[in-house]
Amino acid sequence: MSLIQCLYRMKRKIYDYLVQWKEKADRKPLIVNGARQVGKTYILQEFGRQEYDNYVIVNLETDKALVEKFEESITPRSLIQYLESAHSQRIIPGKTLIIIDEIQASERALTSLKYFREQVPQFHVVAAGSLLGVAINRKQFSFPVGKVDEITLFPMDFEEFLWANDRSMLAHTIREHYLSNEPLDVHSIAVDLYNKYLIVGGMPAAVKEFIAADSFVAVADMQNRILNEYIADMAKYAEPATSIKIRACYESIPAQLAKENRKFQYSVVQRGGSSTIFGESIEWLKYAGVILKCQKTTQGTMPVKVYVDLSDFKLYMADVGMLTMQSGIATQAILSPLDIENPFLGAIAENYVAQAFANNLITLLYWKNDNTAEVDFVIQKDADVIPIEVKSGMRVRSKSLRIFMEKYNCPYGIRISKKNFGFENSIKSVPLYAAFCI
Repeated sequence: MSLIQCLYRMKRKIYDYLVQWKEKADRKPLIVNGARQVGKTYILQEFGRQEYDNYVIVNLETDKALVEKFEESITPRSLIQYLESAHSQRIIPGKTLIIIDEIQASERALTSLKYFREQVPQFHVVAAGSLLGVAINRKQFSFPVGKVDEITLFPMDFEEFLWANDRSMLAHTIREHYLSNEPLDVHSIAVDLYNKYLIVGGMPAAVKEFIAADSFVAVADMQNRILNEYIADMAKYAEPATSIKIRACYESIPAQLAKENRKFQYSVVQRGGSSTIFGESIEWLKYAGVILKCQKTTQGTMPVKVYVDLSDFKLYMADVGMLTMQSGIATQAILSPLDIENPFLGAIAENYVAQAFANNLITLLYWKNDNTAEVDFVIQKDADVIPIEVKSGMRVRSKSLRIFMEKYNCPYGIRISKKNFGFENSIKSVPLYAAFCI
């Protein structure tokens, strides 16, 4: 398949939100957050192409002249005149989309969004920021609170991966069976695609490479390039001493998840490590969007968020493909049809589910009692608290799920594994490939 065909099929769920934003009567400038290489620029350009007569895109990391223009003036009218002259095209309210890429490179550009909202709300403005959370967290950066809309773009989830691989019908069927709990006839095909997703992950460039080249080696090369960009950002957007700590924390994640107890331990990063030494680094990674933080909740009663133990958490990588690549696990161990006993496969499956939940804006929480019982994820659906266990294979025995359900009188629990759909003894069986349905 050609790269052009592949690009055409990169359908993203955020697109529907963008269309809704365009149609809002009380529309504000929109900020699209997300880590590097998750596809922000591509989807905004696609949105501009499909939904507007034309679009103007600027990149504040590379366009130093425009950054200086923002320093001179943040009056929307003068900025629009400058952009029209620089790009030799009219910018018409409702007809032209203005895209400001890498907005974190200019604090003044971020401030200008307030005035676009107040003075010229008829113009359609979107901004994208790879490290905007990091920039805002700095003391000198102020945020136009109440003057902008925000959304986060994550790596492609498994459903988007299916769409890209021309498997839209399979994705639709999976959703139907999730609701009915009826076994899926093509279960083995879906499991095979899920296994491939664990290696490729959801970074659009890696997905494109996989579709175009059909090569896991080519995918790993692309993932290494993305990793190098992350490392470069750590050096560029943090003090030298801090950047070393940030990188050490990030690189420790595979080792953290390889432990039987996957709670993040500072001593794994460095002997004698503590929150005082590494706490800021973890926050940097979270704000940069390259990790996911799953906090421990001490209770299984609603509302679960208020019972969070802030000192106890697990860290996952924002993209499971990046975890698989950095762990060095052999691809054949993931692709094997046999139910291999490898503890790290459990860590990969857990990371995959965390990524699926993050895409669905589910707060990441896990539960552990004072003894040895631990539930991988706990979610709240209306007034119900639902425990979720994740198993990488077909072996699904777990006392912890039952302990939690009995202790907190849960209506049902969810077990995510390689078993087919089903519902028995108050346990909803969800195949790993259907985690995006939850």
